[in-house]
Amino acid sequence: MRLCAWYLYGEKHRGYALNPVANFHLQNGSVLWRINWMGDTSPRGLGASCGMMVNYRYFLEETASNSALYLASKQVRASEQVLALVSQFQQNSKL
Repeated sequence: MRLCAWYLYGEKHRGYALNPVANFHLQNGSVLWRINWMGDTSPRGLGASCGMMVNYRYFLEETASNSALYLASKQVRASEQVLALVSQFQQNSKL
């Protein structure tokens, strides 16, 4: 889960999220909200994402400002759960 959080939050291509689905939602003003262990246990889900599923949350009053923040300064808005996983990854990673 820590690696997944880092991949979605920290891995970038030209400053934007490397994952195309994450990039889509973040450009539209969402918050990287929750990572669900074994949220997709279908054969496709297991093969594509090791069963991980991600929730993006849209706070309607914040979508325009979140989108502008992401597009202008490439900053990802994320929940405390995701940020805690990112922090744990950074503390334990040798990457």
